[in-house]
Amino acid sequence: MRRNPFPPGLWLAALPVLGILFAPPPASADSFRFSGDRTEIVLAEGRERTLLRGNARVISSEITLEAEEIELFGTDFRYAVTRGRVRVTDAARDMTITADTLRFDRETENSRATGNVTVEDRANDLVLKGGYLETREGGDLLFVQIAVRVLQDDLTARAQFLRYRRLEEILELSGFPVVYWKGDQYRATRIILNLDTEEIEMQGQVEGSIFVERGEEDEPEEDEPEEDETPDAGDSP
Repeated sequence: MRRNPFPPGLWLAALPVLGILFAPPPASADSFRFSGDRTEIVLAEGRERTLLRGNARVISSEITLEAEEIELFGTDFRYAVTRGRVRVTDAARDMTITADTLRFDRETENSRATGNVTVEDRANDLVLKGGYLETREGGDLLFVQIAVRVLQDDLTARAQFLRYRRLEEILELSGFPVVYWKGDQYRATRIILNLDTEEIEMQGQVEGSIFVERGEEDEPEEDEPEEDETPDAGDSP
């Protein structure tokens, strides 16, 4: 009988490495490529994992993960945990996420990110910042927490919690939200912004400051000088 040359729990290390996984993909995932300066692969049944270190990248048809370190594990390497200068590029949604750490599910395309999170939604010309991010519905529903910032051309907002429905372009802010929109300021317990229709809804204790720009036609007219009614000296009788 020929003996298996690879003992149980085998792990492999290569420097550098470039690999392609051809395992049968999950229902909504596809095959992908990975690369890194150094890679460790564990082949033990039930504990299969791949650890990429240094310029780590995982590339699929629509999603690209980049980080200092990426760990792949689970059935068909469904899950990815990324650490250090994380960058996720979603070509289908024209959206980029950067963070300190991020966990990604290749099957659902949902993710959780922590530490200096920035979302650039170029499709809607919007930037979101915070300390924690969770995406659902494949990335079309986003939850941002901790020192949330919202940036757009005529819009700046801050809050502690944000729910963002991308396809509807609706922002729901809570946790002492403040919105500066086109020169006006709004405060409330909860603020809902519709970026598509440019509508704002405020709930709870509401405060606002409206800036009215005065045009030339709105400025008061200067009083005309009164005519001197004093008779000339030559007109004296």
